[in-house]
Amino acid sequence: MTSPACVRRPLWPIVKVRRRRSLISLTPLIDVVFILLVFFMLASSFLDWRSITLSAPSAGAASASMEGAVLVEIRTAGLRLSGRPIDLDGLEASIRTRMAEKPGQAVFVKTAAGVPLQQAVAVLDRLSAAGVRNLSLIRDQAR
Repeated sequence: MTSPACVRRPLWPIVKVRRRRSLISLTPLIDVVFILLVFFMLASSFLDWRSITLSAPSAGAASASMEGAVLVEIRTAGLRLSGRPIDLDGLEASIRTRMAEKPGQAVFVKTAAGVPLQQAVAVLDRLSAAGVRNLSLIRDQAR
């Protein structure tokens, strides 16, 4: 096969040059992530700085101070107010009415084994919101 006369062949061989993929620099990406991190750290509030004051009764004064006190039991199955099952909203309403009648009334909170700490803190927070000022934690003597 002869080549046509009108087609010219180049004098040098054609070499295909492979283009390198351009690499993405990580520096701008790290800068953007850092700026977003600083923004969200400054713009958000991570903790609600409220404190709940607790007092632990002494062994000798426990029997005298328990008269007329309200007992709130936190169990894995639910809450109990003076031995009766109750939900968290009902507990707050009931304690709020008792605190309106007798503002200095003592409230004892007893937690059962296996109760998550967050559940206990939620109950303590609700009791504090209901107006309880004389709040004590009691523990089971068997533990």
